[in-house]
Amino acid sequence: MVAAQTAPFAISAGDPAGIGPEIIGKAWQERNNQKLHPFFAIGDADIFPLHWHGPISVISNPSEAIEIFDDALPIIDIGSCNNIHAGKPNISGAHIAFQALEHAVGLARAGHASAVITAPVCKKQLYDVGFTHAGQTEFIAERCGVSKSNAIMMLAGPTLRVVPVTTHIPLHKISETLTFDMVKNCIISTRNGLIRSFGIDDPIIAFAGVNPHAGEDGAMGHEEITLLRPVIEELNREGYKILGPLPADTIFHAEARTHYDAAICCYHDQALIPLKTLYFHEAVNLTLGLPIIRTSPDHGTAFDIAGQNIARADSMIAAIHMAENIAQHRDKYEQSLVAPR
Repeated sequence: MVAAQTAPFAISAGDPAGIGPEIIGKAWQERNNQKLHPFFAIGDADIFPLHWHGPISVISNPSEAIEIFDDALPIIDIGSCNNIHAGKPNISGAHIAFQALEHAVGLARAGHASAVITAPVCKKQLYDVGFTHAGQTEFIAERCGVSKSNAIMMLAGPTLRVVPVTTHIPLHKISETLTFDMVKNCIISTRNGLIRSFGIDDPIIAFAGVNPHAGEDGAMGHEEITLLRPVIEELNREGYKILGPLPADTIFHAEARTHYDAAICCYHDQALIPLKTLYFHEAVNLTLGLPIIRTSPDHGTAFDIAGQNIARADSMIAAIHMAENIAQHRDKYEQSLVAPR
């Protein structure tokens, strides 16, 4: 286990009708085997016994989490839900999920938590209680005073990191949505994130083309010629190391992955299909460009299996490990900035 003086991680419990409480509890059960950094949950403490039957302890201050972490799952109780049943989300649960997320971010910004880990939420229910953001990533960015264009979503597994330039938009709108500045900003933010959060001094980035065969010199599309190539060439002249635009069907096999540190893709499925094929139960969603550390399991609320004690905690455990690794790399990076030259 890590040094006790390091602030614990805050885990917002997500939708109380989903598997968030269960996978948080199961992660706590693996705290010793996995050597997990101390953490505490934020949500409705009364909900946890509906999903998981381990020991819990309600705390009022994050510092208490470290003291009791070995004996019980620490929980900051932020209120009670009404008529919550596993697998059946409602408005009351959405209010609790929203409050838990906001509380976790506030504690991290104040330095009382050294990372935020977000369990899955139901966005439809959140929208019904006034949530106006596309997702938790955009909400956290706003609360941290970061432009949403600088808060970059990365999905990571043991041997692959991917970044989608665009996320939840229809496929036919990809080309009209992509711009020179958007692509450039994504590359810059990804490179900075690899340096700061992963300790990679001079990262190599592979960039996947929009079209099959990366357009095949214009035979299958012109986005690679008119948009992607000019951005990549400009940044490479400035000292970046960007490969591409490359055919997306050839950059994800085992040998290809050894030649770059992250792959940037033009749209959601282009990035997530290879990542989830390789690491469906281990993938982590993290946000680059924030002043705080934020990771998340790369899966949803799984209402269909909630309350059945069959949810796997692998991705939650991976998200906790990822947060700790990022914290260590950021410490080293910050120290390098102030070290005498």
